[in-house]
Amino acid sequence: MAEQLLRVRNLRTYFPILSKVLRRPVGHVRAVDGVDLDLAAGEVLGIVGESGSGKTTTGKTILRLTEPTDGEILFESRDITRLPQREIMPLRQRMQIVFQDPMSSLNPRMTVGRILAAPFEIHGVARGAEARDRAAALLRLVGLPAEAAQRYPHEFSGGQRQRIGIARALALRPRLIIGDEPVSALDVSIQAQIMNLLKRLQGELGLTYILISHNLGVVSHICDRVAVMYLGRVVESGPREALFFDPKHPYTEALLAAVPSPDPGHTRRRVVLGGDMPSPANPPGGCAFHPRCPRAMARCAQEAPATTTLPGGHMVACHLYPA
Repeated sequence: MAEQLLRVRNLRTYFPILSKVLRRPVGHVRAVDGVDLDLAAGEVLGIVGESGSGKTTTGKTILRLTEPTDGEILFESRDITRLPQREIMPLRQRMQIVFQDPMSSLNPRMTVGRILAAPFEIHGVARGAEARDRAAALLRLVGLPAEAAQRYPHEFSGGQRQRIGIARALALRPRLIIGDEPVSALDVSIQAQIMNLLKRLQGELGLTYILISHNLGVVSHICDRVAVMYLGRVVESGPREALFFDPKHPYTEALLAAVPSPDPGHTRRRVVLGGDMPSPANPPGGCAFHPRCPRAMARCAQEAPATTTLPGGHMVACHLYPA
């Protein structure tokens, strides 16, 4: 049985809303509102949902780049939820992130060699010529020539810059990498190249990924399991095949219906959602999805659904599947 690398329970991340005059809290934005996740070593978990569903905040909170309001984060069986920063620092070697925009995530005033050498120097792993040699090896690992170390980020294409971002994340040989929309800013043909690179690196280095995306096509290419988020909560999760071919939650059905099919003769059942996602500062009562759900019942507006476990490890939070 695979090692349980990450366990997240009842994770909440709230941001205060301050009054304009006295700057006192008058409410909260519930960006993450009770998320449970499990991740085995060597697994790839996809987190999907619309913009504003809380995907990115969940990823950053797991890494403690954003501080949690409540809940529990266990990494390698160690509770890291309330660790002081001096104890979080060593964990950075085993937990890394690849950001969405490869240009804004790289320092434009530093050469690529200096960017890639920085993790070794910050963590006291290597300095000087040894750090430069390791940076060159990282470039070759992601399919770039060692000579690229002398150039600046603006001299590269978007796909090449994202390769540099991946190389930086790999510098300290982490066990867990969170990819925050790692290909959404790239052309479609380049997206496939980057996803293939991530898949190859996973096999070669034994990596574990959490891939955050709104593109279910990207998720289906590499993920073992998928979690669907809506308004800060996981509404459905399960193995990739089960979720894609037998979705249970109406929101998941709507997301899948919006994925373009490469077959022009193939038609999908159209699912129309009314309105926009509600504000996380004022979420609706009961099931948060009920104002837009085409299958909503009276109960949905009054009572939040419990999470039901179905055969095959498929989990769904919906009154259509009572616990």
